[in-house]
Amino acid sequence: MAAVKRIPVTEPVWRELSEMRSAGQTYAELLEDMIEERKKRRLEEDVKVWHGRRADEFVPLSEIKD
Repeated sequence: MAAVKRIPVTEPVWRELSEMRSAGQTYAELLEDMIEERKKRRLEEDVKVWHGRRADEFVPLSEIKD
């Protein structure tokens, strides 16, 4: 069984989270969904940045030293 952790939140945040939950959805499931959405958004933002770069901004891997 997973360890139970408590995350203190303000009353307004608690209400917002409660309104976001689907019927039967646990808070853990809601948070998991929110985390996944955030990861996808970050990846999309990173891809947009990379697509906006010019080829001469990149360094060949062979030139990178540890």
